[in-house]
Amino acid sequence: MGPHLTSNNRIPPYRDEHLAIDFDQQAAILDNQRMTLTRKEYDLLALLVQHAGEIIPREALLMRVWGYGAEIRTRTLDVHVRRLRKKLGGFADQYIETIFGIGYRFQPFHAPRFFQTTLSKPAIALGA
Repeated sequence: MGPHLTSNNRIPPYRDEHLAIDFDQQAAILDNQRMTLTRKEYDLLALLVQHAGEIIPREALLMRVWGYGAEIRTRTLDVHVRRLRKKLGGFADQYIETIFGIGYRFQPFHAPRFFQTTLSKPAIALGA
């Protein structure tokens, strides 16, 4: 089969209106500017983006990015998320959502939504 086996598990690049990530090149581009990320910051961002829309528990992030379990001080994760948010600038809160007591979630950029006032019931039923 040759050395081409690995090409099957290539992760396609991520792209939205502001952020692009090329997982092969390990490059993150925000509004056409390449982001200067440390290795861990990149790994963290890449992991979140690959699971866009999913909540990733803190333990899973620590395990996958740092390779250790909960015995590590989880402040490490918070500090990295904070630095990542700083580098994402005005889009930080849009992209990286803190799920309190659980972990973090990456949300793809969406243009501002216009809420229809005609909805008779809330879109999200709280009791569900």
